[in-house]
Amino acid sequence: MEMEGELKNFLKVWVLATTCLCYCYYIAARLPKGILRLLSILPIIYIFIILPFNLNSFNLCGPTAFFLVWLANFKLLLFSLDQGPLSPPPPKLFHFISLACLPIKLKQETNNNTNPSIHFMPRLLLLAIKTIILVLVIHIYNYRQFIHPHLILAIYCLHMYLQLELVLAISATPARALFGFELEPQFNEPYLATSLQDFWGRRWNLMVTSILRPTVYYPTRQFSKRLFGPAWSSLPAVIATFVVSGWMHEVIYFYITRVSPTWEVTWFFVLHGICVAIEVALKKAVKDSWPLHRAISGPLVVVFAGVTAVWLFFPQLIRNRVDEQVIWECSILVNFIKHKLSSFFVYCLSVF
Repeated sequence: MEMEGELKNFLKVWVLATTCLCYCYYIAARLPKGILRLLSILPIIYIFIILPFNLNSFNLCGPTAFFLVWLANFKLLLFSLDQGPLSPPPPKLFHFISLACLPIKLKQETNNNTNPSIHFMPRLLLLAIKTIILVLVIHIYNYRQFIHPHLILAIYCLHMYLQLELVLAISATPARALFGFELEPQFNEPYLATSLQDFWGRRWNLMVTSILRPTVYYPTRQFSKRLFGPAWSSLPAVIATFVVSGWMHEVIYFYITRVSPTWEVTWFFVLHGICVAIEVALKKAVKDSWPLHRAISGPLVVVFAGVTAVWLFFPQLIRNRVDEQVIWECSILVNFIKHKLSSFFVYCLSVF
């Protein structure tokens, strides 16, 4: 009954969010860009901020806060200036709603005539393999008492990546299936990154990257040109982008844990921002004349991301037992799917 009530609240939250986006499409979009459109959108931004408080489940509250409080609100702020993915408004309402609240980005048209289905099937196969690995990870948790705590933390890193990629991929499915959108990938195999800049800029959670660039990175870089010149203006912009990302993760943590921020996750992103800035500066200084081989740089990036995540990213979640809640919810979901599949196979056997 508790999960049933949670699902009802989840449905109500998204019905209200959809209604708010209808208002943005039919009314706010007709106002001139700038302060007037921004004022018309501010009540919607406030509603999106409070909506996730109606949810308690990690797997419902976390993605809802990410989609509405971060992605949708940032897109609406850009929309108030007649910028971003919502400007100009698409011709159809549900296209606008999908672009506003789902973690999707339309693929840019190019002159390349390559058939996108050529690359779709390998991605689909890879996604299926990752789903199987995630199910195995969830099964491994049944034997946690026999596994070293450090290994459990490494498994948490793998679990976080796999679940986040699958959730984002599933969230994009309606837009792809119903409207035939050709979408940019949300992840680009981050375990193959050859540098921190490559990891964060071109491989990890690209939906966040695509919304932070126009809202934080580009304005900060433009301002920094006046202070530091065009050659080094990207460095403050990089650090500012990571700081804002850290703040937004703190906000999402608050929705999940409902406890005051400890700022550890902010320091995680500040640390990575500083390291990326140093990496960019070193590349400019040596002009790529002394590159590390990817067989060395790749594992270093993955290990650095994993170690710093264990140090700063996960502690607040573990202290508030969010990891146990996630494992419990995932186990329920896996058992539910197994039960439905077994019932389906029994039905098929009885028919034939």
